[in-house]
Amino acid sequence: MQTASAPTLPPDGAGRAIDLAAVRERLAPLSAQERLRWAQETFGEGFALTTSFGIQAAVLLHMVSELGQQTGRPVPVIWVDTGYLPAETYQYADLLVQRLQLKLVVAQSAMSPARMEALHGRLWETEQVADLELYHRIRKVEPLDRALTDGGVTCWASGVRGNQTDHRRAMEPLDPVRQRWSLRPLLSWTKRDVYYYMEEQQLPQHPLFEQGYSTVGDWHSSAPDAGEVSGRATRFGGLKQECGIHLPGLMGEGI
Repeated sequence: MQTASAPTLPPDGAGRAIDLAAVRERLAPLSAQERLRWAQETFGEGFALTTSFGIQAAVLLHMVSELGQQTGRPVPVIWVDTGYLPAETYQYADLLVQRLQLKLVVAQSAMSPARMEALHGRLWETEQVADLELYHRIRKVEPLDRALTDGGVTCWASGVRGNQTDHRRAMEPLDPVRQRWSLRPLLSWTKRDVYYYMEEQQLPQHPLFEQGYSTVGDWHSSAPDAGEVSGRATRFGGLKQECGIHLPGLMGEGI
């Protein structure tokens, strides 16, 4: 009886296999900017950044903008637009794209919000984890995976930080996620690190930051910090910490 072979993770830009243990050791002492440069040098056109244009998004967007200017090779920025983002996020995205001259790729579900609601209802209102998982698979995970495939991306960077959720505390600077490499340049950063970087670089804050939001996603599943509830605990009605983008599995499996 034959058994299915494990999926092969992508090599670097020269076709060489990635030695995960060695790479993690190499990345550990590097700064966020140095990790981004390593990824571009290692994966070439197969490297991209993902963003939600959230509260801390400007940090990595500024870094990849500078990297692109220094190397003459702009890093593609993949924006997962669920169609349910707050108006302030769309306005903030437009501001940062223009200011930082980003090479933007918009990833959206093939199913419109109206069609999804007609077929499945308002999935975020049922207070059922399974419905939230379906929502995130349709609107976030599948669009991102399709954009990564279409763009030939073998390594993607994101702004996740280790102190955001229980799952992220166990992350490494480089991990395999759904048959690709996932780079975390800001994994050890704190809220203070983010704030001071934005101040030093004179980057604009997300409009909802001044309204008490420390994290923001879709309008219906985000809330300002309140009392002891803060950060990712304000998301998804407290039912979940992760939307599934940063979890292993195929096309959202294991969300």
